[in-house]
Amino acid sequence: MAPLPAPRGCFHEDLGIWAWIAPHTAAAPRPALFLDRDGVIIEDPGYLCDPAAMVLIPGATRLIAAANRRGIPVVIVTNQAGIGRGYYGWNEFLQVEDALAQALAAENAHLDAVFCCPYHREGVAPWNHPQHPARKPAPGMLLAAKQFISVDLHRSWIVGDSFSDLLAGYHAGLRGGTHVLTGYGRGYRQTVLEWQPSNFDLRLADSISDAPEVLLTIEGTSVFS
Repeated sequence: MAPLPAPRGCFHEDLGIWAWIAPHTAAAPRPALFLDRDGVIIEDPGYLCDPAAMVLIPGATRLIAAANRRGIPVVIVTNQAGIGRGYYGWNEFLQVEDALAQALAAENAHLDAVFCCPYHREGVAPWNHPQHPARKPAPGMLLAAKQFISVDLHRSWIVGDSFSDLLAGYHAGLRGGTHVLTGYGRGYRQTVLEWQPSNFDLRLADSISDAPEVLLTIEGTSVFS
C-alpha cells in the first residue's frame, strides 16, 4: 500500500478550526469514530511537537485499520494548547501529523479527517479566547465533521482520555463514548465515574487497545467481522 498523502489542511477562520480531509472521503452520512489524539492514539509527553518523539499507543493502529475496513470514518479531534500558548507553531504540529499519517499507512491504516483547535483561555494573540466553541468540551470540531464529511453524529462514538473529550461528544449528540486511562485518563476517571449523562452510552477501558470490544455498537456489528 502506498503511503497516504501527508495531512496539510488549512485553517478555517470562520470556525476557528484547522482541518484536513482525506481526498477519498465519501459524502454519504455514516457514523464516525472520533478519537482524541494525544494520550489516546499517541503517547502524550506534554505539548508534543517533535515528530521523532511520536509513539503510537498499542492497539491504536489495529482499531483504526478495523474501522477503515468497515467504512467507518476515523476522525481526530484535538485541542492544541501548545499552539495557543505559543510553545510551538503550525509547522511543528504538521510535522507530527505527517509522522502519524506515515506510521498508520505503514500498517494499512488511515485517517479520514483531522480537526484541531488552537484556542485557549491563556493563549497568546491571536489564539486567546475565554471559551472558544471549537475547543473541547465544546462540540465545535465534531459539528464541523458533520459539515465537512457528512457524518451521522447520533450514531457516532468518541474515545478520549479527558473528561472534556466525552463532554464534547455528549454536547454534539453522539451515541456514546469510551474513557481510557492512558494519557491523562487516570486523573479524570473518578469524574467520569461520577458523571451520569442521559442519552449517552458511557464505556470505560484501560486503553484504546480495549476499545474494539466496546465499539461494536457503532454499526451494531463487530468492526472486526
